[in-house]
Amino acid sequence: MSHNTSSPASSAPAAPGSSGASAGPDAPSVRKTMSKRKRSQISRWIQYAILIVVAAFVVIQADWATLAETFLNLEVAAGMFPEVITVALKNTILFTLLGFALGLVLAIVLALMRLSSVGPYRWLAIIYIEFFRGLPALVVFLVMGFGLPVAFPGLGLNKLVVIMVALGLVASAYMAETIRAGIQAVPQGQVEAARSLGMSSSRAMVTVVLPQAFRIILPPLTNELILLTKDSSLAYILGSSVAGRELAALARAEIVNTASLTPFIVIALCYLAITIPLSYLSRLLEKKFGSVGRPA
Repeated sequence: MSHNTSSPASSAPAAPGSSGASAGPDAPSVRKTMSKRKRSQISRWIQYAILIVVAAFVVIQADWATLAETFLNLEVAAGMFPEVITVALKNTILFTLLGFALGLVLAIVLALMRLSSVGPYRWLAIIYIEFFRGLPALVVFLVMGFGLPVAFPGLGLNKLVVIMVALGLVASAYMAETIRAGIQAVPQGQVEAARSLGMSSSRAMVTVVLPQAFRIILPPLTNELILLTKDSSLAYILGSSVAGRELAALARAEIVNTASLTPFIVIALCYLAITIPLSYLSRLLEKKFGSVGRPA
């Protein structure tokens, strides 16, 4: 006769507090995890705390009296007026606009050459663009200001012309790629429709493609104007008369005369007075027309 060896106790359920197979994988977890939003809030507050500590350290450790005397000398700043506006700021704007106008004309020609089916045109455009995009603007100014008079002593180039050409060469290499991208962004159907109406390739490019391309590239062209405004400060290395000084040249002269760095603050505010409205205009144009972006 067989005997059942199992006892009633062995089949009884385990006690609530006992460990074992009763706490299986399907049992609900009692541990609550922190939500993603809560972790983000804690991370943000830690960042704020770090910023406050850094700011407090700067405020406590900085020598504010020396800083004010060196960079915020109101007498030195007042002595720069009205020349900083009537001469330096005016010349900076003039140099920038002349360089931008020349660069834009060159850039249109280079962009069309870059897209040409004629091989030598494409090669020349690529060489020009890569050459001037690879050179620092300072080198271009030095070559234009001191190299050309030595190579061509009979030209007698005016200082304004040298600055305009130097800025135009630098700007045209970047703007050419921007214009090329804008032309390629115009749908091909626009060109085909113009050709079907009997337009020549050149007329279709001028009357149909370029106007649409410029609507696309207005924001990056505005950014290029901002960059060119800052590049115009390199004109000081060429030297100039008092009437021909731009902002950087005037600041350099005032620093030598006053032994104060306050002129740097004054011209920085002047540059911001030009670039901040242009940056705002660029954002408005980008919202309205879009942007192809500045080529790297």
